[in-house]
Amino acid sequence: MASINDLRETVARLRGPGGCPWDIEQNHRSLCDCLVEECAELLDTIDRLDFEHMQEELGDVLLQVIMHTQMAEEEGRFSFDEVARDINEKLVRRHPHVFGDLDLKDSDAVLKKWEEIKEEEKKNGLRPLEDGPFKHLPPQLPALRYALNIYKQIAKKELPVEGEFSLPVVAELADGLTEEKAGRALFELAAACREAGIDPESALRRHASAAQRSIAERVSETEQSPAR
Repeated sequence: MASINDLRETVARLRGPGGCPWDIEQNHRSLCDCLVEECAELLDTIDRLDFEHMQEELGDVLLQVIMHTQMAEEEGRFSFDEVARDINEKLVRRHPHVFGDLDLKDSDAVLKKWEEIKEEEKKNGLRPLEDGPFKHLPPQLPALRYALNIYKQIAKKELPVEGEFSLPVVAELADGLTEEKAGRALFELAAACREAGIDPESALRRHASAAQRSIAERVSETEQSPAR
């Protein structure tokens, strides 16, 4: 771990007395754009399987982690070691089939157990409780990823979707769908939005958000209705 310690010492020096004026001026919020850009550049190398530059981009993303933990440590909030400890404990806790004696046969069983452990973590205060049937999603997520996560929760919890979208249509579209076909259809829809003067990102985000609110309200009303 000598290299990671060297990097932490370098960042601490950049942020310390006599360090770099730019690095010293930064705070958690000012570095948000840098984190987004570095992650996007890393994703680009992964898409192209460009391992030579992937190594470099992974380093750039790691630098963002070190910068944020360094600033947090200066503020007396948490340290890099505490961040590493927390994620290590979470990995061990959520893999009882590897670090315990639980026998899970396949990925489906692993994912099911993963969700069960997450629910136990909420009850024990290790994770924030969800407000309603949907977990919190960062508003910074791209609209497509945002919509995908909302649908994932709808499908997992079998939430009512009447009036928001059609499950039979989803099933029909999914039948025989390939990555190539999906990419083409999404591109054509984006192009059609451009021709119609519609921002597809905003349109999808608004519809997904509206559907989420409507479904959450419907579930809440059902839960509050007195039993007959």
